[in-house]
Amino acid sequence: MSRIVMRFTGVGGQGVLLAGEIFAAAKIKAGGFGVKTATYTSQVRGGPTVVDIQLDDHEIWYPYAIDGQIDFMLSVADKSYQLFKNGVREGGIIVIDPNLVYPTEEDRKKWKIIEIPIITIAKEEVGVVLTQSVIALAIANTIMHAVDEKLLIDTMLSKVPPKFHEANLKAYELGKKYALEALEKLEEAKA
Repeated sequence: MSRIVMRFTGVGGQGVLLAGEIFAAAKIKAGGFGVKTATYTSQVRGGPTVVDIQLDDHEIWYPYAIDGQIDFMLSVADKSYQLFKNGVREGGIIVIDPNLVYPTEEDRKKWKIIEIPIITIAKEEVGVVLTQSVIALAIANTIMHAVDEKLLIDTMLSKVPPKFHEANLKAYELGKKYALEALEKLEEAKA
């Protein structure tokens, strides 16, 4: 696998930091290299948050993602989306929650934008809003094939209390299902 660079954006309290931590830990467990760097306003719940994740089979010498080299971004907050979208390479994939993020027509021409209502899925289908970070994790991994799925799920479960395992496993399956449906629509649009 060559290097994969992903970015998760949201606001403080949405769990984007946890998703980055799980990806990096899973890649390291697999014998590769994973680095997560985060920028967030920890003093202000609701402030813009960004987590960049680099995964590689080779050592990572520079811990920060370079703008224009990010392959994938997932965003669940418009203010963070607007602040950090330009780091994504042209033609890269951006997953947004359409109820919370509003890309322009120019954005839609520049990037492959996939709409998945992440927060709604967490609230209404899982029944636990905190599982949104696991839904995001599943979406990112399904689209990017970044880490072995079983290893990623095991890593995720090791970071959440056992009483939430069932809800998080359900969240992962739902995230994967919605990502596969979105990829199918992208393929149909190309044809």
